[in-house]
Amino acid sequence: MSEMKLDAEEKELLESYEADEWQSVDDLHEAKETYSEYARATFKKDRRVNIRISSKDLEAIQKRALEEGLPYQTLISSVLHKFVSGRLVERTRDKQVSAYLCIGPDSGHIPGVGISVPIQYDAASA
Repeated sequence: MSEMKLDAEEKELLESYEADEWQSVDDLHEAKETYSEYARATFKKDRRVNIRISSKDLEAIQKRALEEGLPYQTLISSVLHKFVSGRLVERTRDKQVSAYLCIGPDSGHIPGVGISVPIQYDAASA
C-alpha cells in the first residue's frame, strides 16, 4: 500500500496521536455539551473596539482569514483571545516569528479536535 501524503498540519496531528497525547472522554455527549457552553461564554461578543491597523497588515489578515474560511474580524478576535488566554504559541526562526493558534489535546478543548493556524510576522520589516 502506498503511503499517504500529509501536509504539515496533518503530520503534526498524526505525530501527536501516535505519541499518545490524545485522551478519550468517558461521556462524549456530556463533554461536547460542557465545551459548547464554554465556547458560547468565551465567544460572547458584548463589546466593540475600534483600532487603527496598517493596510498591509489588514490585507494579510484578510487573506489569511479567507484561506481559513473565516470572516477577518473573527480571526482577529480569535487571535486576541488566544493571546490573552496564553494559547498563542510563539516560535522564532532567524528574524521571522511564527505564532500558532493551537487547539488540541493539551489546550483544554475537546480531545480529538486539533487546529493549528500559522500567523507569520517578519520582524525585519516592522
